[in-house]
Amino acid sequence: MITFDENTKVFHLSNNQISYLMSVEEGNLLAHLYFGKRVGHYSGERLNPRFDRSFSGNLPGSLDRTYSKDTLLQEWSGNNTGDYRAPAVIIRDENGARQTDFRFQSYKIIDGKPELKNLPHAYVKDDSEAQTLIVNLLNENLACEVELSYSIYNDRPIIARSAKLINKGRHILHIEKIASMQIDFPKSDFQVISLPGAHARERQIERQTLHHGLTQFESRRGTSSHHMNPFIALIHPSTTEFNDEAIGIQLVYSGNHQETLERDYIDQTRVLAGINQYDFDWKLRAGDSFQTPEALIVYSSSGLNGMSQTYHRLLRERVARGKYQFAQRPIVINNWEATFFDFDTEKIQKILDNAAPLGIEMFVLDDGWFGHRDDDNSSLGDWFEHATKLRGGLKALSQQVHDRKMKFGLWFEPEMISEDSELYKKHPDYALQVPGRGMTPSRGQYVLDFSRKEVVDNIFNQMTKILDNVDIDYVKWDMNRHLTEVYSTELPADRQGEVSHRYVLGVYDLAQRITSRYPDILFEGCSGGGGRFDAGMLYYFPQSWTSDNTDAVARLKIQYGSSLSYPVSSMTAHVSVSPNQQTGRQTSFEMRGDVAMAAVFGYELNLADLSDKEKEIVKSQIKFYKKHRQLIQYGDFIRLKSPFDGNQTAWEFVSPDKKELLLYRYKLISQAQPEFTLTKLAALDPDKIYLADDKKRYAGDELMNIGLYDTPIQLADWTSRVDYFQAEN
Repeated sequence: MITFDENTKVFHLSNNQISYLMSVEEGNLLAHLYFGKRVGHYSGERLNPRFDRSFSGNLPGSLDRTYSKDTLLQEWSGNNTGDYRAPAVIIRDENGARQTDFRFQSYKIIDGKPELKNLPHAYVKDDSEAQTLIVNLLNENLACEVELSYSIYNDRPIIARSAKLINKGRHILHIEKIASMQIDFPKSDFQVISLPGAHARERQIERQTLHHGLTQFESRRGTSSHHMNPFIALIHPSTTEFNDEAIGIQLVYSGNHQETLERDYIDQTRVLAGINQYDFDWKLRAGDSFQTPEALIVYSSSGLNGMSQTYHRLLRERVARGKYQFAQRPIVINNWEATFFDFDTEKIQKILDNAAPLGIEMFVLDDGWFGHRDDDNSSLGDWFEHATKLRGGLKALSQQVHDRKMKFGLWFEPEMISEDSELYKKHPDYALQVPGRGMTPSRGQYVLDFSRKEVVDNIFNQMTKILDNVDIDYVKWDMNRHLTEVYSTELPADRQGEVSHRYVLGVYDLAQRITSRYPDILFEGCSGGGGRFDAGMLYYFPQSWTSDNTDAVARLKIQYGSSLSYPVSSMTAHVSVSPNQQTGRQTSFEMRGDVAMAAVFGYELNLADLSDKEKEIVKSQIKFYKKHRQLIQYGDFIRLKSPFDGNQTAWEFVSPDKKELLLYRYKLISQAQPEFTLTKLAALDPDKIYLADDKKRYAGDELMNIGLYDTPIQLADWTSRVDYFQAEN
C-alpha cells in the first residue's frame, strides 16, 4: 500500500479507495502533492511550479527566486525561515531563537500500525490490516528530529497521522507548538464545517466559506469542550450529504486542541490540527521525545454521509475496545432528573419497583451517594459511602437491583475536588492552583492536579475500594467544569506549560487502569453532558452522555451534528419529563421516545410519577427498542434531512446486509395549508423488495428514487414517525 520511487522521490500511499502523494523536493523539503480518490499512476504533474514571488524568501545559499517555502505545498512546515504561513512546529532554543527548519533525512515502511504509548489511537487487529510510513525530518541546527507517521488501512479511506519530536542534541529545547498533522492544498473553493456549541447545545453544525487569512477552531478549556469539538470537514459549495468531496479531520484527543486553516495570497489552503499552542510549553531534555495525539483524516467522494460512515466504522471497530465494543447496550433508568440529590431508600425503591416490570435493564445511581454530599458544594474527592443516605449502603442497593434481574450502575466524578471534603483538608495542594493567588470556583468545585501521579493514584485507590466491594455493572464518569489556574505546585517554573497536556495524560492513565482492572464494567463518559465527547475518550469508554439537554427537539440537532463524526453506538439518549427541565418545551411521550431511541436508549425521570397510560407507552417503546436494538446501535446510520435546514429531520438505520431498515421522520412546527413533502431513502439494495409494517411492498430503487410522502400530516408541533422495512427473501 506504500511505495517510494527512488528516482522521482515520490511517496504513494494507496488502497482501493484513496491515494496520498508527497515528494522530497529541492532542498530536501517534504512537499504535499495530492490526497483524494485513488489514482493508479502519477506522472509528476503536481511538482511545485516555479514562479518568482516577490517578498517570498528562497532557500539558504540559493539565488533561485522561483522556489520558496512561502508557496511550496508542504507536509511539515518550520518557523521563521521563509514560510510566513502558520507553522506546524515552533521550538525555542536555549538562546531564545524560534527558528525551525526540518529537512528530509530517511524513511521506513512497516507492516501494521504502531501503538501510541499513553495516548488513545486507532489500532489494528493484525499487521496485515495496515501499513505505516515513518518519515524522518531533521532540523540540523537544533539537532532535533521529527518522525512523521502515516498509517493507511487496506480497506478504509483514511490516513492516520501523528508526529514524534526527538531531541538528539545536548541542549534543552522548549516546544511551543507542535501539530499532529499538516496538509497544504492547491487552489480550491473550500468551505469548512465545524461543530461549535455550548453546554446543553453541543455540536451544532456550522458551514462557512474559507476567506483569506486564518480561520481557527479551538478549545482553551482544558478539555475538548462543549464549545468546539476537535473535528472539522473540508468541503466544496456543491458538497451535500450524498454528493461531491468531503475531507474530515478528527483529533483523537480530549484536551486543548487547535484546528487552523489558512488561505494564502495565491489561494492555497494550509490545514493544521493538534494540541492547542495556547499556554503550551514542553521542556524537551536531551534524549527525550514528545509524541503528539493522532489525527484521523478521511476522504469521501460521496458527500458527508460517506465521510461519516468511514468514521462510524473506524471508531466503532478500531478505536473503541473491550467487552462492550460490539455488545448490545442496556436500557437504563437514571435517577438524576427524578430525584437530583434528594434521594433516600424509599425514593429509590419506588423507581426500582416501577422499572423492572416495564422491561428496563439497568438502574444507575447518580450524584449524591458519597461523602456527605447533599448538594453540589461538598464531598468531591471523598469516594466513600454517604453514611446515612441509603439503608444498607451500596451493597444492599446493588443486591436489590440484581434481585430484580436488572444491572446496577454508579456515578463518579474522579477529576474533581470540593473545598468541603476530607481530601481537600488533607491535601489542599492536590487542586490546580497558583500558590498565593485565589482559586476560581465553578459549580462549587475545583479540579484535581492530574498531572501528578500521586493524585491519580489516590483517586484510583479510592475508586477501587468501591468497585472491589460492590457488585457494579456500569460506571458513569463525569467531569463538570473546565480548568482554571492551570498550574502544578510540583513542577518548576519552566515546566508549567506542560500542565494542561499532563492533566489529559493523567486522565488517560486513570481511565486505562480502571477499565483494565474492571473489564466487565460498562463505562460511560460524561462531562456536563457532551463536553468531552471525542475519539480520545471513546478509546476508553464505548459510549458517552451526548448532552445534558434531554429536550427531544434540541436533541435532533445535537444528535445529527454528533453523527458527522461519531457512531450512534457512542451516543446515549434518554426520555425525560415534559415540560423539559432544560428548555421548558412540552413534547409528547412518543416524540421524546422516537428521538431517544435513535441512539443508546434510556430514561431520565421518575417512573413512579407516570400514569398508567404513560407506563404502557414506556413498555411499548422498550419492546420496540429491544427488537431493533442491534440495527440501531450497529447498523449504518444515514442522514436524510437536516434539522439545520428546515422544518423536518429524517434519518435511517440500514443493516449491513441491507435486509432491514428503520426510517425516522420528525416535523417541528405545524402550519396551516401544509405542503406535501417526500423523503427519499438511501443505501438500500435497488433490486430487493422491502415489506413495510403495513404490509405494503416497495422496491429498493423505488424507495430511493421516488421516495415516500411524509404522511399522515399531523396538525401539531413536534411530531414523529418511525417505519420499519424488511426485505423479502
